Amino acid sequence: MQTILGSNGQIGTEVAKELYKNYTQDIRLVGRKPKQINPTDELVKADLFKYEDAYRAIKGSDVVYFTVGLPYNLWDSQFPTILDNVIRAVHETGAKLAYFDNTYMYAKDDKVQVDDSPFEPVGHKSTLRGEMTETLLKAMNDGYIDAVIGRAPEFYGPDHTQSITNTMVFNRVKEGKRAVVPLSDSVLRTLIWTPDASRALALLGNTPEAYGQTWHLPTAPSLSYKDIIAKTGKIIGQDIKYSVVPMWAFKLASYFNDNAKELLELLPRYKYDNVFKSDKFQKQFPNFKITSFDEGIRQIFGK
Repeated sequence: MQTILGSNGQIGTEVAKELYKNYTQDIRLVGRKPKQINPTDELVKADLFKYEDAYRAIKGSDVVYFTVGLPYNLWDSQFPTILDNVIRAVHETGAKLAYFDNTYMYAKDDKVQVDDSPFEPVGHKSTLRGEMTETLLKAMNDGYIDAVIGRAPEFYGPDHTQSITNTMVFNRVKEGKRAVVPLSDSVLRTLIWTPDASRALALLGNTPEAYGQTWHLPTAPSLSYKDIIAKTGKIIGQDIKYSVVPMWAFKLASYFNDNAKELLELLPRYKYDNVFKSDKFQKQFPNFKITSFDEGIRQIFGK
């Protein structure tokens, strides 16, 4: 039995598809309102904030995937407790844990990001995510649980992928609107195609020797927004107009828009080259096919 916590999210949904296709049809989907993805999925309603629910959801699992997502306003009050409950339940049931992580806790500068980059959080959400990962690393290093961490940079992807790039660039182009680029169109961005992130996490979860480590999930080479928009225009046969929005404009918008307010902590990174390296993963799994930007953009626009 392989169990996905947070199965309704973009990553959890793609993990479920990948597991069914290549690893097992014995899959449990866990959430407040889990939805069927594959024909044989077992659905379990659970509130992971309650330990009894977390234990019930995890009991009987061989591998558990942590792909839980929460609204920003619940991070403080719920995320640490949910992770604590999952770690305890994994320990008590003997399951393995594959944890999907992000890069919030890395420095918001031009340092190249590698699997063992130090945590240098700036901002509340970054500090919280760093503390959560440190909690998990301690449980791993103490031998309390058997776990693997898969870390991903910013998403881009098909369907309803929620990311800055999808929201400000691809979705606006689809709607016939001018694309919006935060802070700079010339610095390098590293984006991960969401199905690639999920396939890679499923692969790590089913590779015993990967456990006990942190892995940067595989990405295509970094590009600037100028390059990404040019590629998009070429693929869809359109001259795409875009605006580069300065920090002061986001700060002004934050007074009136909660989404803009939540973005402020992350935006400083958009002033610098953001290069995220996944060399360790690519060396260990040389046959893993990474989706190129051209392939990804074609899928987004149905080309």
